[in-house]
Order: sequence, then structure tokens, then C-alpha cells
Amino acid sequence: MLGPLVGSFVIFAIWYWWSPLYTDVGYRPKQPVPFSHALHAGDMGMDCRYCHNTVERAAYAAIPPTQTCMNCHSQVKTESPRLGPVRTSFETGDSIPWVKVHMLPDYVFFDHRPHLSAGVGCVSCHGRIDNMVVVEQAQPLSMGWCLDCHRDPDSSLRPLDEVTNMNWDASPEAAQYDFTKDPDRKRMPSPPVHCSGCHR
Repeated sequence: MLGPLVGSFVIFAIWYWWSPLYTDVGYRPKQPVPFSHALHAGDMGMDCRYCHNTVERAAYAAIPPTQTCMNCHSQVKTESPRLGPVRTSFETGDSIPWVKVHMLPDYVFFDHRPHLSAGVGCVSCHGRIDNMVVVEQAQPLSMGWCLDCHRDPDSSLRPLDEVTNMNWDASPEAAQYDFTKDPDRKRMPSPPVHCSGCHR
């Protein structure tokens, strides 16, 4: 009699506490360079696309090459010990070994392009990166989480020129925005909810 109850609890516990909501959200690996998005994207207001410059034309948002960092840091904080790995990378041509934060399984196909061109803001998936001194995963990025948005995407959509604006959701325009009446937006097809939409 006790066996089925224990078995049910174990199945529930695994389903609930081993889900990406508990295992992945909050993941914040130590990086080789203490890069602060709160400083660069937040205080300085740098657009996400300055560093992640392929996000609108490639499936992945590229990790910036060292040259991008050196565009500023050849003149700013040129002697900072924390930027030693950046200077070494620039001098040797070796890449900085950044640790990936937002990871999807190999069997999942994800492309940034259709999401940005539909008007899904960076903050919808990555959270308030502009407030993070150390980047951490803010959402579970699980199949259920993605499907919830694909089934009802309206709340994640914004004007195309506000995609990288982290504060847009809190603006008065956000409450009144109707993407179906946006003259700059083409009518987008409904996001896929069938298996082959993400598993190819």
C-alpha cells in the first residue's frame, strides 16, 4: 500500500525539483573577465547589439571578439588588472574562454532572428541583463516555458525599435501597445507549437 504512494512522490519530486526552473534558473558561472552588464548595458546604456552584433542576422548572438572590447579599452582603464585577460587575448589572438550561460540541449533548434524580427525583447528570455553585475539565467528555457509563449505571444511583443530596450515593459506605451496596429510590423505567422518547430 505504501509503495504506490512513495513511487508517486518520487515521480512528482523528480518532475518538479529536477525541472529547469530549479536546476537552471540562477545559473551564474564565474567568467574569466568580470564583465558587468549592469555597468555597460545599464549605467552606460550600451545597446545589446554593439557586442552581440550577429543577433539580428544569425541564429546565435555572437560573443564579441576581443577587438570589440578593445575599441574602448585601448583608451579606457588601460592598466586595469581585471582586464589583463582582454589585453592578453588582443596581443596573442587567442579567444577569451567565456563560459556560456544560456544553454539549450543539442536537439533543440533555436534561432534569434525570427524572435527579434517578431518584436520579442531581449528581456523576455534573458531578464534584466542591464541590472546584472554577473549574468545569470533568468528563465528556465524549458520546452513548456517556450510553448507558453508560442501559444500566447502577445505579451512578449513590442515595437521593433524597442527590442533591446530593457525598460520598455514599464513604460506607459507598453500598456497601450497593440502589435496588430503597428504600421512597421508585417503580419507574422503564428509561432509553431508542433514538434518540428524546434526539434529538427
